[in-house]
Amino acid sequence: MRKLYLAGLLFVSLAAMLILRGARGPVTMHPGAVTTSSFSGSAGEWFQRMKPYCNSVEVETRHRWNPPPSGLQGAAYSAACYALAGKVDRARELIVEVDPDDQYKAAGIVFNVAHPVADAGDDLSAGPIMELVVEFWPNHYMALYHAGMSRYALGNEASARDYLNRFLDYYHQDDGWTGSARAVLKEIGE
Repeated sequence: MRKLYLAGLLFVSLAAMLILRGARGPVTMHPGAVTTSSFSGSAGEWFQRMKPYCNSVEVETRHRWNPPPSGLQGAAYSAACYALAGKVDRARELIVEVDPDDQYKAAGIVFNVAHPVADAGDDLSAGPIMELVVEFWPNHYMALYHAGMSRYALGNEASARDYLNRFLDYYHQDDGWTGSARAVLKEIGE
């Protein structure tokens, strides 16, 4: 009898714990439901939490549920998230909303987020993001380089030539970057 009493007590305790845990757990979303939460940390911390959702399937919904902090950094990290998701037009809209004197700073944050993708060798994916950076920071030499290499990989020799020549105008180190840019320019008939 004592064993049954203990088993019953254990069952009731577990059930109570699961009910209490469920009350504080994740919210189950229903179609059309909109829930937002206010993030109290820095924009960088917000981005680190959002980064797994910076993809074309989840970016819009996650931004509605968990909007970025206000200000330059919030807008910049939000733009970076949209850019990673391939929604470069939305990223551009967010940068345009920033004070014109700070737009290059927002583009710099987008660059810093996307640069590892380009450095890993995926200039095709990073190219549109690098072109976005160049729109707001025209002499950003590394963005020019990656935009040029992306255009080259896509077979757009005229744009590749333009970006890579501009890269060489700003970057004067004699290293692998300049060597690679010069080799591409030579190949496409500079």
